[in-house]
Amino acid sequence: MRHLTQLIAVLCVLSGVAPAFADDPVYAPGTRIGLVPLIGLSPSKTFPGFETADHRVKVVVAELPAAAFKDVENLAKSDTAGAQVIKPQSLETASGQGYFIIETAKNGNDNVRRYSMVVSGGTFSGYIAAQVSENVEKIYSDQAMQKMFATVALRKEVPVEEQLGLLPFKLTELSSFKMIRTLAPGAAILLSDAETDDDIDGKAFLIVNLVGSAPERPDDRGRFARDIAATIPNLRDGRITMSEPMRINGSPGFETRIDATNTQTNTPVTVVQWLVFGSGNTAMRLIGSTPRDGWSAVFPRFRAVRDGIRPH
Repeated sequence: MRHLTQLIAVLCVLSGVAPAFADDPVYAPGTRIGLVPLIGLSPSKTFPGFETADHRVKVVVAELPAAAFKDVENLAKSDTAGAQVIKPQSLETASGQGYFIIETAKNGNDNVRRYSMVVSGGTFSGYIAAQVSENVEKIYSDQAMQKMFATVALRKEVPVEEQLGLLPFKLTELSSFKMIRTLAPGAAILLSDAETDDDIDGKAFLIVNLVGSAPERPDDRGRFARDIAATIPNLRDGRITMSEPMRINGSPGFETRIDATNTQTNTPVTVVQWLVFGSGNTAMRLIGSTPRDGWSAVFPRFRAVRDGIRPH
């Protein structure tokens, strides 16, 4: 029996027919959203989702706030939608009820079919969008795409190892943060003491991402650090208490500290921003925020994560 199973698997590979166990959902790397891809679709190397080798079919996935599903559900159930609004249709998926839309559109001079769906993940909404070029619609038909969308499955968490493996740098120290969450697969990651998404602003958190427009000249870095610190969201009444150059892991860097009020929790917070400048105009940016009364205990943990970052 074991040899027969192996023979069937080999014949399936040779004939291009997937064996039964291939019907398990494939999760887009770094996300909580997966599906059973149609033949020819593989995980994309350039965006979260799937695409064909000729790029004529693309399936993009994204995590939206939990309220997004409710908004689409209300639209689907509403009788007041205008003639210009395409009403979402209910579609049962592997993760429960979703709302599905099919449209005809233009991509430059080409006609395309576009498909989108929102499904509830409880604390987030899973969003899936696909585009199919007109010349492959016979293979990737409306019926086939709808069948694929019905296989959408959501997982509660992305394995930490999977998230860290996508980053262009190595995190060797996580400082006991409870939540590790990809914000942009392969580009940005969140570490937090929160146990749920709703509690992130009320707890200590650290965001690590890359910046591609940093100044190359050392004389411009102080102004850049202050300007980019002013763009940190969910802060009001911010006051810079320190902003000075420093060496970080042997590279030129800049540390900026801010006292402010978090607009989501209405509580005083202390924020630190580190910029680590690399070659050309690239930099690594770290933003750590914590309720002000916890600063002395949390700051060493922020610093430990920062000092544990290594290039691949």
